[in-house]
Amino acid sequence: MDEGISFLSSLKIGEKCVVKGLNAEGKERRRMLDLGLIRDTTVEAALKSPSGDPVAYYIRGALIALRSEDAAKVQINILS
Repeated sequence: MDEGISFLSSLKIGEKCVVKGLNAEGKERRRMLDLGLIRDTTVEAALKSPSGDPVAYYIRGALIALRSEDAAKVQINILS
């Protein structure tokens, strides 16, 4: 069951979510879409750097690191 809309930056390591939207425009939006952050895509938080930023996520079979400021623009529903 969904826990409601949140942001990718709030996902804890090991948690999974489903992308529901992007709060980005222009080249930044295009980059996120190119990385696979498309509506209804499942994403899992995998690893956090020692400093806490960036965080690596499994997105469509690839491990991709995103800075917290970029992850905060991705709307999600956390899966339980």
